[in-house]
Amino acid sequence: MVPLSLEGKVALVTGGSRGIGAAAVRLFYQAGARVVFNYRSARDTAKSLAKELGPNCLAIEQELSTPEQGRALVAKIVEAFGRIDILVANHGVWPAEDAPISAMSDTQWRTTLAVNLDSVFGLTQAAVAQMLRQARPNPDQPVGHIVFVSSTAGQRGEANHADYAASKGAIISLTKSLSSELAPQGISVNCVAPGWVATDMSAAALNDPATRARILSAIPQGRVARPIEIAGPILFLCTPYAGFISGEILNVNGGAVLAG
Repeated sequence: MVPLSLEGKVALVTGGSRGIGAAAVRLFYQAGARVVFNYRSARDTAKSLAKELGPNCLAIEQELSTPEQGRALVAKIVEAFGRIDILVANHGVWPAEDAPISAMSDTQWRTTLAVNLDSVFGLTQAAVAQMLRQARPNPDQPVGHIVFVSSTAGQRGEANHADYAASKGAIISLTKSLSSELAPQGISVNCVAPGWVATDMSAAALNDPATRARILSAIPQGRVARPIEIAGPILFLCTPYAGFISGEILNVNGGAVLAG
């Protein structure tokens, strides 16, 4: 057996009440980490997940649409567990209705970038500052891990969803910039870029027969991913087996986008 152990680590998974986030919360917990996740509106689902996993899993109600809110969430984790070793920035919004750029409202543009990018800045800033303050177990162990969740839309764009694609493209650029900056300080920064996944966010599109057929036709494996198939690569990037990986964009999309 090859263990993927995170024993003794404290991990923050944003947007952890449902979908990819909930799958990641369970995996990180099973790997031995103490896990904190935030939720915005799915209170019952979040509390149920935290209760299921026990005292080493904490659900925190926290809106994430500003840098200040991101920093506040990290502060709550440090207050609860004394440290943070792993940040998984998974939360995000994808407005389901098509919005051509000629008609997209300022409100939609700003809201999408606020949630998908501005709050990630605050989260990352506070998490990095805390990681650098913490005692390093030994010189051979990393100071910390950061994994951003982007999207195929951030690589090839998405017609009528320019707000979402721009925010996820920025996450990819942020990954590369921060890897160059933080790898010398012992913090690895990587990104997982999923394609279509069976989650609540994508349900409306996937439940429409015509849209689903168009989506599946562009995926060589002929299906969408299960949340666990995204959570697994996220977990891997935070283990010692990924110790020499930083600045990478790991595509998990059934072969749909063959580019980094």
